[in-house]
Amino acid sequence: MKLQIAWIGKTKEVAIRALTEEYLKRISRYVGAESHEMNSESALLDLAAGTTGRTAPVLILLDARGRQFTSEEFAELLRDQQDRGTQNLFFGVGPADGFSDKARGGADLILSFGKMTLAHELARVVLLEQIYRAFTILKGHPYHTGH
Repeated sequence: MKLQIAWIGKTKEVAIRALTEEYLKRISRYVGAESHEMNSESALLDLAAGTTGRTAPVLILLDARGRQFTSEEFAELLRDQQDRGTQNLFFGVGPADGFSDKARGGADLILSFGKMTLAHELARVVLLEQIYRAFTILKGHPYHTGH
């Protein structure tokens, strides 16, 4: 399985860029991962739709109106995608004003980090940290439990 993480907008903050790179590096210990900085929702959706493989890409969009998971449930979601043979698991972080109804309607899953609104750059870092945490949970690494 390969993870594709895409977001809309240029990364302005050096700290956000550094955290993004750090978590992508950590995730790459467990699974292939690529990041994409997109200029529009349509470009992000076109990238997801154009991702080729023997299985259709699975598209997960971040949105406050989505489904909430515990870290353990999110880890199980990733395990399920691996077990199904998903080749490309595509995560999209939208613009500051969120994804359109059309985009949300075309997603395989809408994921929420809760009712609070996060800055979209911060939401990306939270997503990457949770992906990393999920793989450490699956591999029995002590990162999740703090031991």
